[in-house]
Amino acid sequence: MESPHEQQQSLLLSRIITNIEKLNEAVGMMNKNLQEVNIQNMNVELVAQMFKNYQSNILFHLEGSTNLKPFTPKTCTDDHLATESLKDPV
Repeated sequence: MESPHEQQQSLLLSRIITNIEKLNEAVGMMNKNLQEVNIQNMNVELVAQMFKNYQSNILFHLEGSTNLKPFTPKTCTDDHLATESLKDPV
């Protein structure tokens, strides 16, 4: 016949085992979700790198080109009107 102490320890061990199994399942699910996030982050990183390369290529070609003139917006005779268009709308 088992002692009450052994029976209590057995119940505690079974609860611990059950909780560890649930924890293991949750960690596995979290790892799967993190892998999906990492895959999406790789796509974002790829697009960012492509944009960075595109931007540096544009700058290189603009600096090397003598035929391109700098962009000048339409001239405005009134400086006040020109600066008003730059302000945030109220």
